Amino acid sequence: MESAAHPAAREKTGPETPGPEDNSPEDNGPEKNGPEKNGPLAGVRVIDMATVVMGPYAAQILGDLGADVIKIESPNDTVRVGTLHRTPGMTPLNLNVNRNKRSVALNLKDEDGRARALELIGTADILITNMRIGALRRLGMDHETLAALNPRLVHVHAQGFRPDSDRAALAAYDETVQAASGLLDLAQRAGDIGAPVVLPSIFADKVAALTIVYAALAALVHQRATGQGQHVEVPMADTLLAFNLVEHLQGRVFEPPMGPTGFPLSMNRGHRARPTKDGLAMVIPYGPQNFRDLFAAAGRADLAEDPRVNGEFIDSQRDGEALAGLLDTVTPLLTTAQWAEVSPSTASPSGPSCGSTRPPTTRTSATATCWTSPSTRARARTG
Repeated sequence: MESAAHPAAREKTGPETPGPEDNSPEDNGPEKNGPEKNGPLAGVRVIDMATVVMGPYAAQILGDLGADVIKIESPNDTVRVGTLHRTPGMTPLNLNVNRNKRSVALNLKDEDGRARALELIGTADILITNMRIGALRRLGMDHETLAALNPRLVHVHAQGFRPDSDRAALAAYDETVQAASGLLDLAQRAGDIGAPVVLPSIFADKVAALTIVYAALAALVHQRATGQGQHVEVPMADTLLAFNLVEHLQGRVFEPPMGPTGFPLSMNRGHRARPTKDGLAMVIPYGPQNFRDLFAAAGRADLAEDPRVNGEFIDSQRDGEALAGLLDTVTPLLTTAQWAEVSPSTASPSGPSCGSTRPPTTRTSATATCWTSPSTRARARTG
Protein backbone atom coordinates (compact mmCIF):
# COMPACT_ATOMS: atom_id res chain seq x y z
CA MET A 1 0.00 0.00 0.00
CA GLU A 2 1.06 3.56 -0.63
CA SER A 3 0.87 6.36 1.85
CA ALA A 4 -2.21 8.56 1.74
CA ALA A 5 -1.83 11.92 0.05
CA HIS A 6 -4.22 13.68 2.41
CA PRO A 7 -3.95 15.79 5.57
CA ALA A 8 -5.58 12.97 7.52
CA ALA A 9 -2.48 10.93 6.84
CA ARG A 10 -0.63 12.98 9.42
CA GLU A 11 -2.12 10.64 12.04
CA LYS A 12 0.35 7.81 12.53
CA THR A 13 0.02 4.36 13.98
CA GLY A 14 2.31 2.81 16.57
CA PRO A 15 5.65 1.25 15.74
CA GLU A 16 4.30 -2.30 15.66
CA THR A 17 1.74 -1.48 12.95
CA PRO A 18 3.22 0.45 10.05
CA GLY A 19 0.82 3.17 8.99
CA PRO A 20 0.67 5.98 6.48
CA GLU A 21 3.56 8.35 6.09
CA ASP A 22 3.37 11.96 7.28
CA ASN A 23 2.23 14.01 4.28
CA SER A 24 2.16 17.78 4.26
CA PRO A 25 -1.28 19.35 3.68
CA GLU A 26 0.40 22.07 1.63
CA ASP A 27 1.34 19.49 -0.99
CA ASN A 28 -1.57 17.09 -0.76
CA GLY A 29 -5.29 17.30 -0.13
CA PRO A 30 -8.69 15.99 -1.10
CA GLU A 31 -8.48 17.71 -4.47
CA LYS A 32 -5.44 15.65 -5.44
CA ASN A 33 -5.98 12.43 -7.36
CA GLY A 34 -2.95 10.68 -5.96
CA PRO A 35 -0.37 8.94 -8.12
CA GLU A 36 -1.10 8.96 -11.82
CA LYS A 37 -2.73 5.69 -12.82
CA ASN A 38 -3.85 4.09 -16.05
CA GLY A 39 -6.80 1.89 -16.77
CA PRO A 40 -10.52 2.27 -17.40
CA LEU A 41 -11.16 3.66 -13.90
CA ALA A 42 -8.39 6.27 -13.96
CA GLY A 43 -9.75 9.42 -12.33
CA VAL A 44 -12.30 7.54 -10.19
CA ARG A 45 -11.78 7.85 -6.43
CA VAL A 46 -12.78 4.96 -4.17
CA ILE A 47 -12.84 5.14 -0.37
CA ASP A 48 -12.40 1.70 1.19
CA MET A 49 -13.86 1.91 4.68
CA ALA A 50 -14.39 -1.85 4.94
CA THR A 51 -12.54 -4.42 7.02
CA VAL A 52 -11.12 -7.93 6.69
CA VAL A 53 -11.59 -9.44 3.17
CA MET A 54 -14.90 -8.79 1.35
CA GLY A 55 -14.83 -5.01 0.98
CA PRO A 56 -11.04 -4.60 0.77
CA TYR A 57 -10.80 -7.30 -1.93
CA ALA A 58 -13.47 -5.50 -3.98
CA ALA A 59 -11.70 -2.15 -3.56
CA GLN A 60 -8.42 -3.75 -4.59
CA ILE A 61 -9.97 -4.95 -7.87
CA LEU A 62 -11.22 -1.43 -8.55
CA GLY A 63 -7.66 -0.24 -7.90
CA ASP A 64 -6.34 -2.84 -10.34
CA LEU A 65 -8.65 -1.26 -12.91
CA GLY A 66 -7.08 2.14 -12.36
CA ALA A 67 -9.13 3.75 -9.58
CA ASP A 68 -7.44 5.86 -6.91
CA VAL A 69 -8.28 3.83 -3.79
CA ILE A 70 -7.82 5.31 -0.32
CA LYS A 71 -8.24 2.87 2.54
CA ILE A 72 -9.51 4.26 5.84
CA GLU A 73 -8.48 1.70 8.40
CA SER A 74 -8.63 1.50 12.15
CA PRO A 75 -5.30 1.70 13.97
CA ASN A 76 -5.77 -1.99 14.84
CA ASP A 77 -6.93 -3.55 11.58
CA THR A 78 -7.37 -7.31 12.16
CA VAL A 79 -5.80 -8.38 8.85
CA ARG A 80 -2.53 -6.89 10.07
CA VAL A 81 -2.41 -9.48 12.86
CA GLY A 82 -0.42 -12.65 12.19
CA THR A 83 2.91 -14.35 12.67
CA LEU A 84 3.92 -14.40 8.98
CA HIS A 85 5.41 -11.08 7.96
CA ARG A 86 8.72 -9.45 7.06
CA THR A 87 7.50 -6.05 8.20
CA PRO A 88 5.21 -5.97 11.25
CA GLY A 89 1.58 -5.76 10.19
CA MET A 90 2.27 -6.73 6.58
CA THR A 91 0.70 -10.20 6.75
CA PRO A 92 -0.06 -12.32 3.68
CA LEU A 93 -3.80 -11.62 3.85
CA ASN A 94 -3.23 -7.90 4.35
CA LEU A 95 -0.96 -7.76 1.30
CA ASN A 96 -3.32 -9.85 -0.83
CA VAL A 97 -6.39 -7.62 -0.37
CA ASN A 98 -4.80 -4.18 -0.10
CA ARG A 99 -2.49 -3.60 -3.05
CA ASN A 100 -2.93 -0.53 -5.26
CA LYS A 101 -4.19 1.56 -2.33
CA ARG A 102 -3.16 4.58 -0.37
CA SER A 103 -4.08 4.39 3.29
CA VAL A 104 -4.76 6.42 6.38
CA ALA A 105 -5.41 5.19 9.91
CA LEU A 106 -8.35 6.96 11.58
CA ASN A 107 -10.35 6.25 14.72
CA LEU A 108 -13.94 6.81 13.57
CA LYS A 109 -15.16 6.99 17.17
CA ASP A 110 -13.02 10.07 17.64
CA GLU A 111 -14.59 13.35 16.51
CA ASP A 112 -11.48 14.52 14.68
CA GLY A 113 -10.95 11.15 12.99
CA ARG A 114 -14.58 11.03 11.91
CA ALA A 115 -14.39 14.57 10.50
CA ARG A 116 -11.32 13.66 8.46
CA ALA A 117 -13.06 10.56 7.13
CA LEU A 118 -16.11 12.59 6.11
CA GLU A 119 -13.82 15.07 4.34
CA LEU A 120 -12.41 12.25 2.26
CA ILE A 121 -15.84 10.74 1.56
CA GLY A 122 -16.92 14.14 0.27
CA THR A 123 -14.37 13.77 -2.54
CA ALA A 124 -15.24 10.17 -3.47
CA ASP A 125 -17.04 8.58 -6.38
CA ILE A 126 -17.45 5.23 -4.61
CA LEU A 127 -17.52 4.33 -0.92
CA ILE A 128 -17.38 0.70 0.27
CA THR A 129 -18.48 -0.13 3.83
CA ASN A 130 -19.28 -3.33 5.69
CA MET A 131 -20.24 -2.18 9.18
CA ARG A 132 -23.72 -3.07 10.28
CA ILE A 133 -26.29 -0.35 9.67
CA GLY A 134 -26.67 0.46 13.37
CA ALA A 135 -22.94 1.14 13.72
CA LEU A 136 -22.96 3.46 10.69
CA ARG A 137 -25.91 5.39 12.12
CA ARG A 138 -24.20 5.81 15.49
CA LEU A 139 -21.17 7.24 13.68
CA GLY A 140 -23.31 9.61 11.62
CA MET A 141 -22.23 7.78 8.49
CA ASP A 142 -25.51 6.28 7.32
CA HIS A 143 -26.31 6.67 3.66
CA GLU A 144 -28.79 9.52 4.12
CA THR A 145 -26.17 11.62 5.89
CA LEU A 146 -23.45 10.77 3.37
CA ALA A 147 -25.72 11.44 0.38
CA ALA A 148 -26.45 14.91 1.73
CA LEU A 149 -22.70 15.48 1.99
CA ASN A 150 -21.94 14.06 -1.46
CA PRO A 151 -24.99 13.61 -3.75
CA ARG A 152 -22.86 11.89 -6.43
CA LEU A 153 -21.65 9.22 -4.02
CA VAL A 154 -22.07 5.56 -4.95
CA HIS A 155 -22.27 3.97 -1.51
CA VAL A 156 -21.91 0.19 -1.69
CA HIS A 157 -22.78 -1.32 1.67
CA ALA A 158 -22.15 -5.01 2.31
CA GLN A 159 -22.99 -6.99 5.41
CA GLY A 160 -23.93 -10.55 6.33
CA PHE A 161 -27.69 -10.31 6.05
CA ARG A 162 -30.19 -7.95 4.45
CA PRO A 163 -30.77 -4.80 6.49
CA ASP A 164 -34.55 -5.42 6.40
CA SER A 165 -34.28 -9.03 7.64
CA ASP A 166 -34.63 -10.34 11.17
CA ARG A 167 -30.93 -11.28 11.08
CA ALA A 168 -29.70 -7.84 10.10
CA ALA A 169 -28.12 -7.14 13.48
CA LEU A 170 -26.21 -10.42 13.61
CA ALA A 171 -22.48 -10.65 13.02
CA ALA A 172 -21.59 -12.76 10.00
CA TYR A 173 -18.44 -14.57 8.98
CA ASP A 174 -17.63 -16.57 5.89
CA GLU A 175 -18.44 -19.84 7.64
CA THR A 176 -21.86 -18.70 8.90
CA VAL A 177 -22.76 -17.36 5.46
CA GLN A 178 -21.73 -20.61 3.79
CA ALA A 179 -24.08 -22.36 6.20
CA ALA A 180 -26.94 -19.87 5.71
CA SER A 181 -26.68 -20.14 1.92
CA GLY A 182 -27.15 -23.93 1.90
CA LEU A 183 -23.59 -24.58 0.75
CA LEU A 184 -22.75 -26.83 3.72
CA ASP A 185 -25.93 -28.82 3.15
CA LEU A 186 -24.97 -29.35 -0.49
CA ALA A 187 -21.48 -30.49 0.50
CA GLN A 188 -22.89 -32.89 3.08
CA ARG A 189 -25.34 -34.42 0.63
CA ALA A 190 -22.79 -34.68 -2.19
CA GLY A 191 -20.11 -36.21 0.00
CA ASP A 192 -22.41 -38.37 2.13
CA ILE A 193 -20.60 -37.14 5.22
CA GLY A 194 -21.84 -36.96 8.79
CA ALA A 195 -20.95 -33.36 9.55
CA PRO A 196 -21.05 -30.61 6.91
CA VAL A 197 -17.62 -29.30 5.97
CA VAL A 198 -16.85 -25.64 5.32
CA LEU A 199 -15.10 -25.07 1.99
CA PRO A 200 -11.38 -24.43 2.66
CA SER A 201 -11.58 -20.99 1.08
CA ILE A 202 -13.04 -17.63 2.11
CA PHE A 203 -15.64 -18.38 -0.51
CA ALA A 204 -18.57 -16.22 0.61
CA ASP A 205 -16.37 -13.17 1.13
CA LYS A 206 -14.84 -13.42 -2.31
CA VAL A 207 -18.10 -14.06 -4.17
CA ALA A 208 -19.64 -11.07 -2.37
CA ALA A 209 -16.55 -9.00 -3.26
CA LEU A 210 -16.98 -9.71 -6.96
CA THR A 211 -20.64 -8.75 -6.63
CA ILE A 212 -19.63 -5.48 -4.99
CA VAL A 213 -17.35 -4.75 -7.95
CA TYR A 214 -19.93 -5.17 -10.71
CA ALA A 215 -22.63 -3.45 -8.65
CA ALA A 216 -20.33 -0.48 -8.04
CA LEU A 217 -19.42 -0.27 -11.71
CA ALA A 218 -23.07 -0.33 -12.78
CA ALA A 219 -23.89 2.44 -10.29
CA LEU A 220 -20.86 4.40 -11.50
CA VAL A 221 -22.19 4.29 -15.08
CA HIS A 222 -25.49 5.67 -13.76
CA GLN A 223 -23.62 8.39 -11.84
CA ARG A 224 -21.73 9.43 -14.96
CA ALA A 225 -24.95 9.58 -16.99
CA THR A 226 -27.15 11.38 -14.44
CA GLY A 227 -24.88 12.99 -11.86
CA GLN A 228 -26.73 11.03 -9.18
CA GLY A 229 -25.28 8.68 -6.62
CA GLN A 230 -26.84 5.43 -5.42
CA HIS A 231 -27.09 3.32 -2.31
CA VAL A 232 -26.27 -0.29 -3.22
CA GLU A 233 -26.75 -3.13 -0.74
CA VAL A 234 -24.84 -6.42 -1.09
CA PRO A 235 -25.98 -8.89 1.62
CA MET A 236 -23.54 -11.80 1.71
CA ALA A 237 -26.10 -14.52 2.50
CA ASP A 238 -28.50 -13.52 -0.29
CA THR A 239 -25.61 -13.11 -2.72
CA LEU A 240 -24.21 -16.58 -2.05
CA LEU A 241 -27.68 -18.13 -2.03
CA ALA A 242 -28.39 -16.73 -5.49
CA PHE A 243 -24.94 -17.88 -6.63
CA ASN A 244 -25.58 -21.45 -5.43
CA LEU A 245 -29.10 -21.70 -6.83
CA VAL A 246 -28.07 -21.01 -10.43
CA GLU A 247 -27.64 -24.78 -10.84
CA HIS A 248 -28.80 -26.19 -7.51
CA LEU A 249 -32.39 -24.91 -7.52
CA GLN A 250 -32.92 -27.69 -10.06
CA GLY A 251 -36.38 -29.31 -9.66
CA ARG A 252 -37.61 -26.46 -7.45
CA VAL A 253 -37.44 -24.09 -10.43
CA PHE A 254 -40.93 -25.36 -11.24
CA GLU A 255 -44.21 -25.02 -9.38
CA PRO A 256 -45.21 -27.57 -8.34
CA PRO A 257 -41.66 -28.89 -7.86
CA MET A 258 -40.46 -31.55 -10.31
CA GLY A 259 -37.70 -32.77 -8.04
CA PRO A 260 -35.35 -31.88 -5.18
CA THR A 261 -32.68 -29.21 -5.08
CA GLY A 262 -29.17 -30.19 -6.13
CA PHE A 263 -27.52 -30.28 -9.57
CA PRO A 264 -27.20 -34.03 -10.30
CA LEU A 265 -23.71 -33.91 -11.81
CA SER A 266 -22.28 -31.89 -8.92
CA MET A 267 -24.16 -33.95 -6.33
CA ASN A 268 -22.86 -37.23 -7.76
CA ARG A 269 -20.57 -38.80 -5.15
CA GLY A 270 -18.31 -39.95 -7.95
CA HIS A 271 -17.70 -36.38 -9.09
CA ARG A 272 -14.12 -36.19 -7.81
CA ALA A 273 -10.46 -36.60 -8.66
CA ARG A 274 -9.51 -40.16 -9.57
CA PRO A 275 -6.36 -42.23 -9.10
CA THR A 276 -4.16 -42.59 -12.16
CA LYS A 277 -1.19 -44.92 -12.58
CA ASP A 278 1.06 -42.37 -10.83
CA GLY A 279 -1.13 -39.81 -9.08
CA LEU A 280 -4.51 -38.13 -9.13
CA ALA A 281 -6.38 -36.35 -11.92
CA MET A 282 -9.74 -34.90 -12.77
CA VAL A 283 -11.02 -36.90 -15.72
CA ILE A 284 -14.42 -35.48 -16.64
CA PRO A 285 -16.37 -37.11 -19.47
CA TYR A 286 -19.67 -35.27 -19.84
CA GLY A 287 -21.40 -36.76 -22.87
CA PRO A 288 -21.81 -40.32 -24.15
CA GLN A 289 -19.10 -39.91 -26.82
CA ASN A 290 -16.67 -38.64 -24.16
CA PHE A 291 -17.16 -41.82 -22.15
CA ARG A 292 -16.76 -44.07 -25.18
CA ASP A 293 -13.58 -42.29 -26.30
CA LEU A 294 -12.04 -42.45 -22.83
CA PHE A 295 -12.79 -46.13 -22.46
CA ALA A 296 -11.22 -46.81 -25.86
CA ALA A 297 -8.14 -44.68 -25.07
CA ALA A 298 -7.55 -46.72 -21.92
CA GLY A 299 -7.77 -49.98 -23.85
CA ARG A 300 -11.24 -50.86 -22.56
CA ALA A 301 -13.25 -50.58 -25.75
CA ASP A 302 -15.58 -53.24 -24.35
CA LEU A 303 -16.96 -50.69 -21.86
CA ALA A 304 -17.94 -48.41 -24.74
CA GLU A 305 -20.73 -50.88 -25.52
CA ASP A 306 -22.48 -50.10 -22.23
CA PRO A 307 -25.99 -48.84 -23.10
CA ARG A 308 -25.69 -46.11 -20.44
CA VAL A 309 -23.07 -44.36 -22.60
CA ASN A 310 -24.87 -44.85 -25.89
CA GLY A 311 -27.93 -42.66 -25.41
CA GLU A 312 -28.50 -39.02 -26.31
CA PHE A 313 -27.19 -37.84 -22.94
CA ILE A 314 -25.81 -39.12 -19.65
CA ASP A 315 -28.46 -39.42 -16.97
CA SER A 316 -26.34 -38.34 -14.02
CA GLN A 317 -29.16 -38.71 -11.53
CA ARG A 318 -29.87 -42.31 -12.53
CA ASP A 319 -26.48 -43.60 -13.72
CA GLY A 320 -23.91 -41.18 -12.32
CA GLU A 321 -22.62 -43.33 -9.47
CA ALA A 322 -22.49 -46.51 -11.58
CA LEU A 323 -20.53 -44.76 -14.33
CA ALA A 324 -18.22 -43.28 -11.70
CA GLY A 325 -17.44 -46.84 -10.67
CA LEU A 326 -16.49 -47.69 -14.25
CA LEU A 327 -14.21 -44.66 -14.41
CA ASP A 328 -12.51 -45.84 -11.23
CA THR A 329 -11.50 -49.06 -13.02
CA VAL A 330 -10.23 -47.17 -16.08
CA THR A 331 -8.26 -44.16 -14.84
CA PRO A 332 -5.49 -46.21 -13.12
CA LEU A 333 -4.61 -47.72 -16.51
CA LEU A 334 -2.83 -44.53 -17.67
CA THR A 335 -0.50 -42.02 -16.02
CA THR A 336 -1.63 -38.49 -15.27
CA ALA A 337 0.46 -37.20 -18.19
CA GLN A 338 -1.07 -39.78 -20.52
CA TRP A 339 -4.58 -38.71 -19.56
CA ALA A 340 -3.61 -35.10 -20.32
CA GLU A 341 -2.48 -36.24 -23.79
CA VAL A 342 -5.70 -38.19 -24.33
CA SER A 343 -7.90 -35.23 -23.38
CA PRO A 344 -7.64 -33.17 -26.63
CA SER A 345 -8.47 -36.13 -28.85
CA THR A 346 -11.51 -37.06 -26.79
CA ALA A 347 -12.78 -33.48 -26.27
CA SER A 348 -13.09 -34.41 -22.61
CA PRO A 349 -11.48 -32.21 -19.92
CA SER A 350 -8.68 -33.84 -17.99
CA GLY A 351 -5.95 -32.44 -15.81
CA PRO A 352 -3.87 -33.19 -12.74
CA SER A 353 -5.30 -32.43 -9.33
CA CYS A 354 -3.14 -29.45 -8.42
CA GLY A 355 -0.78 -30.29 -5.57
CA SER A 356 -1.93 -33.94 -5.54
CA THR A 357 0.81 -36.22 -6.78
CA ARG A 358 -0.27 -39.25 -4.76
CA PRO A 359 -3.40 -40.44 -2.96
CA PRO A 360 -4.60 -38.07 -0.22
CA THR A 361 -3.83 -40.53 2.57
CA THR A 362 -0.11 -40.43 1.82
CA ARG A 363 0.65 -37.07 0.29
CA THR A 364 1.87 -34.01 2.08
CA SER A 365 0.59 -30.53 1.37
CA ALA A 366 1.83 -29.54 -2.05
CA THR A 367 -0.53 -26.82 -3.16
CA ALA A 368 2.40 -24.57 -4.02
CA THR A 369 3.14 -26.80 -7.02
CA CYS A 370 0.05 -25.26 -8.65
CA TRP A 371 1.92 -22.00 -9.05
CA THR A 372 5.02 -23.51 -10.65
CA SER A 373 3.12 -25.18 -13.48
CA PRO A 374 3.48 -23.25 -16.77
CA SER A 375 -0.22 -23.77 -17.50
CA THR A 376 -1.43 -22.27 -14.23
CA ARG A 377 1.30 -19.83 -13.22
CA ALA A 378 0.04 -16.34 -12.44
CA ARG A 379 2.12 -13.29 -11.80
CA ALA A 380 1.50 -11.77 -8.39
CA ARG A 381 2.38 -8.13 -7.92
CA THR A 382 2.09 -6.03 -4.80
CA GLY A 383 2.26 -2.27 -4.75
